[in-house]
Amino acid sequence: MGNRHHPEARGNRSGKLYAATFTNHARDEWMSTSAAAAGSGRLERRLGVSDAVVIGLGAMIGAGVFSALAPAATAAGSGLLPGLAVAAVVAYCNATASARLAARYPQSGGTYVYGRERLGDFWGYLAGWSFVVGKTASCAAMALTVGSYVWPGQAHAVAVAAVVLLTAVNYAGVQKSAWLTRAIVIVVLVVLAAVVTACLTGGSADAARLDVGSDATFGGTLQAAGLLFFAFAGYARIATLGEEVRDPQRVIPRAIPLALGITLVVYAAVAVAVLAVLGPGLLAGSAAPLADAVRTAGLPELAPVVRAGAAIAALGSLLALILGVSRTTLAMARDRHLPHALSAVHPRFAVPHRAEVAVGLVVAVLAATADVRGAIGFSSFGVLVYYAVANTSAWTLRPDEGRPPRIVPVVGLVGCLGLAFALPPTSVLAGAAVIAVGAAAYGLRKGFTRGREAGPM
Repeated sequence: MGNRHHPEARGNRSGKLYAATFTNHARDEWMSTSAAAAGSGRLERRLGVSDAVVIGLGAMIGAGVFSALAPAATAAGSGLLPGLAVAAVVAYCNATASARLAARYPQSGGTYVYGRERLGDFWGYLAGWSFVVGKTASCAAMALTVGSYVWPGQAHAVAVAAVVLLTAVNYAGVQKSAWLTRAIVIVVLVVLAAVVTACLTGGSADAARLDVGSDATFGGTLQAAGLLFFAFAGYARIATLGEEVRDPQRVIPRAIPLALGITLVVYAAVAVAVLAVLGPGLLAGSAAPLADAVRTAGLPELAPVVRAGAAIAALGSLLALILGVSRTTLAMARDRHLPHALSAVHPRFAVPHRAEVAVGLVVAVLAATADVRGAIGFSSFGVLVYYAVANTSAWTLRPDEGRPPRIVPVVGLVGCLGLAFALPPTSVLAGAAVIAVGAAAYGLRKGFTRGREAGPM
């Protein structure tokens, strides 16, 4: 499978002890030299547990919670809450697999690195390709979401301004990105707490609207889970920042489940509150379900606050997305799957500045010239393929490498594939086409490289 293990670990018990000692020593040495990271082309380890949790929350508690409930209710009807539970189980398995792998390989790139190390170069590349292409479109869509909330008449201009601003923040250092994300998360959590309180105390809530009726089907519930899953997918941002986390073997396994657990509690509370007020029918037909819920609950003056919270949440998601895409771009550029110039690390700020600027430029152009909000189905499909590779990679871990219980990557893999193919057919076809293009590009590059190395006969 292309695993890269210490040969000493294949011997007797003393060999395993030596290998473990050697690995720990190597990691300690790596972390102790982080102050010189920028000069050596590596990133600096500046993020602690709270920073990593906040970045994960910023990626997950974003604009999705303000908009994902309506399409999920359209798909599942009264099966919305079971769909949320299915999404949470798959997300837990993916998060556990990602945390164990990130502790083993604390480098930028996330599943691109894990697939390359555990399964071989092609699978790592395919995961990285799916993530970079899909999430770049997601960045543009999120930027346009910010523009639509802030100034609907000039959505494209506001979107470009948001991309430029957040790219500049990221360029100035990952710690500044964490500080801004912390402020955004606090504001969004306050707004969501106000929504839940208004819905449950306004007199319009009815527990009977939470019952699962005959309109809930297995296929619809599964499709709703696929739509809601992406609200949880931000924990990957913690893994893709693995090279910038202090003591990653301790911090990442703590930060990922903490961020996911907090997000699950928040999403469950919001879903129950909104569903209890609107019911599945009204929720499915709502363009702004949280704003409609507070109006129905008798607090229409809270609706503008909800819209402002949605705009700020979209900014937080965009910030985390740009961070994640730039780090995966860095990792792929190091291996020359993308232009090697993008692997440069800024000597002062210790960030992949060229990768960040390149991602920012592409996203800004997309946000200025196209409305990609309704045409990113392949992004959803690509994220599930990305996590399918992560779960398969986690399956190959040995017990001494921190392998999770076998059931975890199995449920994660089956869940990812099931949710991917439960998406609308157009999303599946678009996603499969994008992945096929990436695979073809990989094959052509490999063929060209082999031909050049073979030389003239």
